[in-house]
Amino acid sequence: MSLRREQPGLYDLAIIGGGINGCGIARDAAGRGASVVLFEQNDLASGTSSASTKLIHGGLRYLERAEFRLVREALREREVLWANAPHIVWPLRFVLPHGPGLSPASGLRPAWLLRLGLLLYDHLGGRKRLPGTYSLDLARDEAGAPLKPGFRRAFEYSDCWVEDSRLVVLNARDAAARGAAIRTRTRVVAANRLADRWELTVEAAGRRETVQARALVNAAGPWVAQVLTGVVRAKAAAGVRLVQGSHIVVRRIFRHDRAYIFQNADGRIVFAIPYERDFTLIGTTDRDYHGDPAEVAASEEEIAYLCAAASAYFREAVRREDVVWTYSGVRPLYDDGATKAQEATRDYVLALDAGPGRAALLSVFGGKITTYRRLAESALEHLRDHVAAARAPAWTGQARLPGGDFPATGFEPLVAAIRREYPFVEAGLAARLVRAYGTDAREILAGARSPADLGRVFGADLTEREVRYLMRREWAMRAEDVLWRRSKLGLRLEAAQAAALDAFMREDAVASSAA
Repeated sequence: MSLRREQPGLYDLAIIGGGINGCGIARDAAGRGASVVLFEQNDLASGTSSASTKLIHGGLRYLERAEFRLVREALREREVLWANAPHIVWPLRFVLPHGPGLSPASGLRPAWLLRLGLLLYDHLGGRKRLPGTYSLDLARDEAGAPLKPGFRRAFEYSDCWVEDSRLVVLNARDAAARGAAIRTRTRVVAANRLADRWELTVEAAGRRETVQARALVNAAGPWVAQVLTGVVRAKAAAGVRLVQGSHIVVRRIFRHDRAYIFQNADGRIVFAIPYERDFTLIGTTDRDYHGDPAEVAASEEEIAYLCAAASAYFREAVRREDVVWTYSGVRPLYDDGATKAQEATRDYVLALDAGPGRAALLSVFGGKITTYRRLAESALEHLRDHVAAARAPAWTGQARLPGGDFPATGFEPLVAAIRREYPFVEAGLAARLVRAYGTDAREILAGARSPADLGRVFGADLTEREVRYLMRREWAMRAEDVLWRRSKLGLRLEAAQAAALDAFMREDAVASSAA
């Protein structure tokens, strides 16, 4: 429960940015009793947080740069997040092929170095439930079948997969349940610093208002520097390096449920991951970005690079015409002066600007989706002298996210339970609903006795009942919010179906506001 504000309209904490870091900080702060308001100029997770490679991982390649603190923290978080959100986080095994063509002379990592790195990976983070690393004979294992014949050996290790944009939404939902105000499609146009508070001018639907807060968090991701210079009118305390990462999605290349990690001669790595049952996700790229983050898109050069990287390993070449979807995001990395974009640190830096007669401003630079929860704890530690509730104990390490109140290994039993309770729900729909909403799938299905009770079907198995739930409970307002962030059903709906969904949602929103 949020503490009562001493003055109407005065919050303990205002947050700019509805990505994973902003929503994670909002949830943690609200759970400690702070009064919180979060502003997001678009939809939740509409930027970097929905454009990741969807991994909860330690970052095997970060060991090469001796980023042991970051890797250790990330490795520890894998099992924490899996336990707290088993519907959207689950274990994934990774196959790292090694063969005669992958020699140190070609600039690739030798087998002994891979073994050493994986040994550290297995033991650095206190792994408890995830299985460890072992070697594979690709001539005998089914993981070798999709690969070129030259690959005879591989290493297999554990990390986790995450529905990244759903992780953001669930943090926002839990923050709201604990008293936070989550205001999407609301832009902060100005922030004036007073002696003991911030006075924010915010704009939504063409209307402006003033909101006050004792402390301000700038978690705007790729826009963090723009917020500092244009909204707060302050000098950046740290540098941000914008790095573009693009991905391609193709029809399913292999039938097993493991992922591949491929090393390339340029030192980069590329993943090939089972995706949405019928597809394979391939990514990512790393290159500096200098444009508007809102306009980022996968370039033809990047698409060609990913096709070539995958084709170097798979028996069947991945061609441009095989690509069914691309997405791209801009990572707001802390600028540590690295020569190459792929060598820039993925660690986070929190810059606190405060002092006598100066309300606190905390800016977030860098970070990984894997470590967002620890970043939030660190943010509140920075603010403990400025937000009284921040001094309350940390609590999110063992707190389930909405819908995650079932055992980490209980996905299949929950799907079976849903089918017993709602026999008309087909197996595929039940599995998709549990994977997205966990135990909250029951809220979507409540009272339904037949498919007709779920209302209109917009395409695939997306029903009116689910869409209304997303609008009422998860801030969805447009078709793209539903099809590309709350789900990936955009891969299955035709353009006309998506347009019909968007028209329905707009009409429903107008009717609801009129009522």
